[in-house]
Amino acid sequence: MTTLVTGIYKEGRIELLEPPPGLREGPVRVLVVEEPEEKPEPRYLQRGKYGADPGRMSTLEDFEAAEWSGEKEFEDADGG
Repeated sequence: MTTLVTGIYKEGRIELLEPPPGLREGPVRVLVVEEPEEKPEPRYLQRGKYGADPGRMSTLEDFEAAEWSGEKEFEDADGG
């Protein structure tokens, strides 16, 4: 049987992120394919962003919307 599952290599160990479907216990072969590290495009809150409304000041919500909250695939295996 051949199947593809996603995993993380960290400190000499490979951790599978999902169980391989229909795989019996026993020896396996692992083919390691390193994926390029993708970085999200930067998002900036710029001075004068709300120039059309000169009386409007940036709010806390504006800054929170500009923060990068992370992507699940970039989190550590321990959830950090």
